[in-house]
Amino acid sequence: AATTGLLIPPSNIMIVYAVASGSVSIAAMFMAGILPGIVIGLLLMVVCFIIAKRTGLETGEPSSVKDILVAFRRAFMSMLLLVIVIGGILGGVFTATEASAIAVAYAFVLSVIAYREVKLKELPEILLHAGVTTAVIMLLIGASSGMSWIMTITNIPQAVSALLLGMSENPLMIMLMINLLLLFVGTFMDMTPAVLIFTPIFLPIAQALGIDPVHFGIILIANLCIGLCTPPVGTCLFLGCGVGKTTIARVTPFMIPFFVAMFVGLMLITYLPALSMWLPGVFGL
Repeated sequence: AATTGLLIPPSNIMIVYAVASGSVSIAAMFMAGILPGIVIGLLLMVVCFIIAKRTGLETGEPSSVKDILVAFRRAFMSMLLLVIVIGGILGGVFTATEASAIAVAYAFVLSVIAYREVKLKELPEILLHAGVTTAVIMLLIGASSGMSWIMTITNIPQAVSALLLGMSENPLMIMLMINLLLLFVGTFMDMTPAVLIFTPIFLPIAQALGIDPVHFGIILIANLCIGLCTPPVGTCLFLGCGVGKTTIARVTPFMIPFFVAMFVGLMLITYLPALSMWLPGVFGL
């Protein structure tokens, strides 16, 4: 379920795709991902419900209205961050880059003053950790950008486009092949380099088929989200096994119903463009 967060804004990988495409609005990507993320989330909830019923899992005590209101009050200040970031970008108050700085400042104030979970003496360690994380991401982006440049000057995107378009004239079949290729890529490659490398290859094909770049961006990200849960290099799979103190071999069979649900969601996203394009159209993006 953690992968649905990459489809629901704010999402860093959407910004990476917008940069890689060269022409896609970040605000449009943010709006386009909301409904697909909700759809996949609902499908996963259905799977959880069915498994719980079949295996007779114990249920917890239902929350009272008072409990819900208390939880909402505690979470309100944190949820307000999403409103500030997305509302500011949609309203043209600030850019996506400026929004990230505002989000950091707001989160810092909440952590130090409102929730008192972070002390000022911990700030140097936090900044160091943030610097290391940023350096790793920038290294990935730099290496991926170099590979993208090499593929561009060697006309690899054109060759792949000619190959796929030559195999079939049916847009539905071509998009199915692209989905299968991206699902395979997601099993062994991290999202950021995958987006930077394969956007220049597959985006021209999608545009040749009449698919909006925003819609294709959601398809691309949804594919790679599934890859985060699949062996051999599924980041979420590794983390989940670490938290649950179990092995990938033991967990993978139980993942199959969830893979099926996510694949159904992917097909809905691919072949029902309105899921991705309705909200951007409503906001005029």
